[in-house]
This record gives sequence, C-alpha cells and structure tokens, in this order.
Amino acid sequence: MQAIEITTPGGPEVLALTDRPMPEPTHDQVVIKVAYAGVNRPDALQRAGLYDPPKGASDLPGLEAAGKVTAVGAGVTWPKVGDEVCALLPGGGYAEYVATPAAHCLPIPDGMTLKQAACLPETFFTVWSNVFMRGGLQAGERFLVHGGSSGIGTTAIQLARAKGARVFTTAGSDEKCAACRDLGAEIAINYREDDFVEKVKAEGGADVILDMVGGPYMQRNLKALADDGRLVQIAFLQGMKAELNMVQLMTRRLTFTGSTLRPQSDLAKARIAEQLRAHVWPLLASGQVAPVMDQEFALADAAGAHTRMESSAHIGKIVLKID
Repeated sequence: MQAIEITTPGGPEVLALTDRPMPEPTHDQVVIKVAYAGVNRPDALQRAGLYDPPKGASDLPGLEAAGKVTAVGAGVTWPKVGDEVCALLPGGGYAEYVATPAAHCLPIPDGMTLKQAACLPETFFTVWSNVFMRGGLQAGERFLVHGGSSGIGTTAIQLARAKGARVFTTAGSDEKCAACRDLGAEIAINYREDDFVEKVKAEGGADVILDMVGGPYMQRNLKALADDGRLVQIAFLQGMKAELNMVQLMTRRLTFTGSTLRPQSDLAKARIAEQLRAHVWPLLASGQVAPVMDQEFALADAAGAHTRMESSAHIGKIVLKID
C-alpha cells in the first residue's frame, strides 16, 4: 500500500511517499481502507522529531481517519466488514490502510460525508475529554479557548455553546475572530491588538480555560480565571516553562490540570469514545455542531498540508484525500 513516511526529522519536505506492507488486525482491532485522513499539530511535532509514537504504534503519521472497514480481528463485534467509520488512531493514518482498536471507531454521523467525518476524532476526543470530562464545564459557565480558529478551537467553541456555556476565544486576526463569532463565540479577542485577560475579567473571569499556547500565557490564564476556575493545558506552542504565582492558585481555589491524548491507554480512549457517541454524536447528526473545513490535499502532497497548517493561515481542519 502507499503511505507517507517521515524520512528524517525536519520540515514538511521530509514527508515522502513510500510503499508499506498492508496492516493486519490483531485482537480487538480493525483495518480501515482510508478515504480521508485528518492533519493535526501532533503530526507536525512527530515529523520534527519532537513527539515519538507510543510503543507498538505505527511510525507513520496520522491520528484520525475515515473510511470502510476491510478486516476485523478476533473479539470484535462492531464494527463489521463493510461498515463506514471514523476512528482515532495510534498512528498510521497517512496511508491507504490503517489498523486501530475497534473501540476507538465511531459511526459516520447521519448526513455527514467521509471527508467531514475524518475531521472529527482527534479534535472531538481532545475537546470532550479535556473541557467536559477533565474541566467539568457546565451550562451557564464562562469558557475561554485560545486559538479559536484552529481545529481544536472551532470544535471547542461549538461544543461549549451547544452545552449552554458562554464562550470567549482568542485568535490572531479580525477575519479569524469573525469566523469564531459565526460559530457561536460571544466574544472573540484579537490577541495581537487586545489583552485577553482584561477582556475576560470584565465579564467575570473564565470558569474553564482550554490552552495550547503555554509559556507566557500560563500566568495570564491564572489571572483570567474566575475564583474556583479550571485551567486545562493541552499543548505548549510557546514553551513548556513559565514562572507562576501559586498564591493565586491557593487563595482563589484554582485548578491547573492538563492531558495529552495519544499516550493514554486503549481503555481510556474507549471510554471517551463511548461518551462521544452518547453526548456528542446526536449534536453532529442534528447539525448543531459540525466540523469546520479548511483545505484538502492529496496524499502525495502531505508536505503541502503541513506547510499550510504551520503557516497558521488555516481556519478549521485540513485533510488528506487518500483514494
């Protein structure tokens, strides 16, 4: 089968088309003929040599895909051969076929194309597990997500709004801020022009913040939280280290937590999938929530997809068309 491999750590140019053996399903796994694969920041980190795959995972990039099941391993009752699914992957999505645990597959939401469905798993698993399971966001609370025009951001805005929260976000241009407001953000702050801390504090502070910036944002996020607020960290685009005033955390009863999805156990990911199917898939089927699409690239032009993503010019998700 054709696949995209990382020839050596580096920039987008190190992604190259190659031939690999077809995957075989092990116990509790399925093999999917990939129609579309989502492109995500962790793929770029892996390509740069900064994010190693978990033990036993494919060395090929690609953490989500949609397509048709072509083989099932022992112990699998659903999905069946011929079913169309989208799936969270341990790796290997930039290929014509990929193996993944059956419990990490989800049905294609009613009325949705495979291209749209390929944009769901990585961002929806991440947002649901961090904002709602870990951050405990409730209806009526104030929610701030940084990078609102990203795949994570556009997902978080819609889900928080659908669940009854007041939604604030930051983005890097007026165009991106407008797109965020169209998705349901009450306030969209151009971080190049305004101080998000003051804007959010003027509204009473955020009950939950989802951050992937890190670095200098960490202390500013604590200031932007309401008393008893929760800061959830999922990435560090501007650095993993910062000096924090922990007195704020103690006296205002703040919670600072975080997670990363890929290293979690198969069982933990299966539990997230169960919650998504119960609480989020009906929102997708009804059209209350939908993936925001940016641009499609051919598998052979994975380098172009990575260049587009790292330019930060995109709004929403980038996908690779496999077949």
